[in-house]
Amino acid sequence: MMKTGFVDDLAKAVEVLRAGGIILYPTDTIWGLGCDATNVAAVKRIYEIKQREDSKSMLVLMENPNLLISYMAEVPEIAWELIEVTDQPLTIIYPKAKNLAANLLASDGSVGIRITNEAFSQQLVQRFRKPIVSTSANISGQKSPQNYTEISEEVKKSVNYIVTYRQDDFSRSKPSSIIKLGVGGQIEIIRK
Repeated sequence: MMKTGFVDDLAKAVEVLRAGGIILYPTDTIWGLGCDATNVAAVKRIYEIKQREDSKSMLVLMENPNLLISYMAEVPEIAWELIEVTDQPLTIIYPKAKNLAANLLASDGSVGIRITNEAFSQQLVQRFRKPIVSTSANISGQKSPQNYTEISEEVKKSVNYIVTYRQDDFSRSKPSSIIKLGVGGQIEIIRK
């Protein structure tokens, strides 16, 4: 059974996402800034909050690997195997994304996607029914916060909603591993 605060947080976060807003939320790795990954204006706002060039793409969270076919022109066979065997958060950069905000994609049309297994972010994506942007909750160039207490006031003041769930979790988180897949099945390890 889910706690009331958890359910309230989910409901409010989904409401803000549907309205094109920005949320600050816990993920399976570090705290993230999030928005509707199909909303160009919302994605643009995250770039502005992070003071980051929009040529530096951001990753997307999904809760179910079966959704990949809705957002990729083609899912390389190796991706299914990697998702199945990984026991740690893994972001896979896929070639030829579709149905996502154009300003979210890298210049080559690729996008990083992670299937989340963390309770809150998984439920959030499931209830929202669309992929959600997940990028570290920091100004570009500054250290990524490893828990809620390390997020700057500047970032906190710039979002529409801050999730309360896990704010009291002081464990040290780390970013996911990143693997880039090519159309021909090439694999490039970006971050271990």
